[in-house]
Amino acid sequence: MPRFALVAALLVTLTACTSTPPATTPAPASSSSAPPPAEQVYVSIGDSYATGFGPSGTSESFAQIVAKQSGLKLINLACNGATSADLASKPACGADAGGRTQLDAAVEALRGKKAGLVTVVIGGNDLAPCALSQEPLECATRTVADIQTNVAGTLTELREAAPDVKIVGLTYPDVFLGAWVNPSFPNGKNLARLSVTMFQDFNTKIAAQYGRFGAEFADVTNSTGGYGALTELTQDPKYGQIPASVAKVCALTYFCDRTDVHPTPAGHQAIAEAVTTAGR
Repeated sequence: MPRFALVAALLVTLTACTSTPPATTPAPASSSSAPPPAEQVYVSIGDSYATGFGPSGTSESFAQIVAKQSGLKLINLACNGATSADLASKPACGADAGGRTQLDAAVEALRGKKAGLVTVVIGGNDLAPCALSQEPLECATRTVADIQTNVAGTLTELREAAPDVKIVGLTYPDVFLGAWVNPSFPNGKNLARLSVTMFQDFNTKIAAQYGRFGAEFADVTNSTGGYGALTELTQDPKYGQIPASVAKVCALTYFCDRTDVHPTPAGHQAIAEAVTTAGR
């Protein structure tokens, strides 16, 4: 990572010597400049949404977009497949990890550097198995309780390390809306309908948890159309007439045609916009 340049003071003294008594030549004023302001960092923790992983490999993630737009130096500690429990129990990923957990590495970064932003995107891998459960809502209810506990532990330590830093917690597009058109799900329309309730419950509870710690919450489900009524239809070029919210999640994620929950480039851009507008 680039570090701050040290600027030394420059002093040049000119003297003139002649055969006549020397005339005093005043030295020019010393020229100096203050060191540049400390560069602020952006610490990103979470799962593959932050790493940019997708079905074709890794591409630019919302975290990279946010860092570029904000002028912050990104420290990305996120890991593909991470759950909320992994933040404090498994080694972080990325060049700045140093073998520590995501939480430990984030705390050290916040204590040692001037931080401008922290984002936390987590919980999707905890909830994913519920999509295949016989009782998805009951599964989600149990799982969300565990996510709340883990997120609270994470936020407690982040706030102790940096009481004033801006923290933004993220949720996800309701990817399970894509089951409406995905042939891998025989009861896809039913799963899509249930997912609206599942995400509403998840987001309400997780947003409240972030709020307890003075953190902002980027409701990506809302900004990507996830709460729209499934009776509101649109004409999709690939799937024909389908709910508008389903068409949107098909454009912003790979779930509809590849059963992959990750965002498309347009999806990462939409998430980045949700982060930058959070708390405005």
